[in-house]
Amino acid sequence: MDIEELLKLLKEELLLVLGESYGDYKKETKADVEAFLTLSKVKLERWTKLLQAGELTVEDYKWLLGSQKDLLILNALYQAGVSKLRLGHLKNKIIKTIVNTVITVVI
Repeated sequence: MDIEELLKLLKEELLLVLGESYGDYKKETKADVEAFLTLSKVKLERWTKLLQAGELTVEDYKWLLGSQKDLLILNALYQAGVSKLRLGHLKNKIIKTIVNTVITVVI
């Protein structure tokens, strides 16, 4: 597994998810997604390798990714007036997208 390729794929998938509802803020949300993936890169790599090796269950992986949710700061959408509730739902959707993408690639 090449972490750089995985991060590139995750970025593409996350931008699609954000584009579904917030296409007008594509440039701004791209920066937020890149920042999150950069901050989480080391952990994502370690956890994904553990998942691939069978040392983590999918549930463990989901939980660990959920612990990173606070690092996911969607400043552009917050500044645009998107409610905290909608941002929370969007963060959950982003975490779910990451899990589904990683599972598809790794398992």
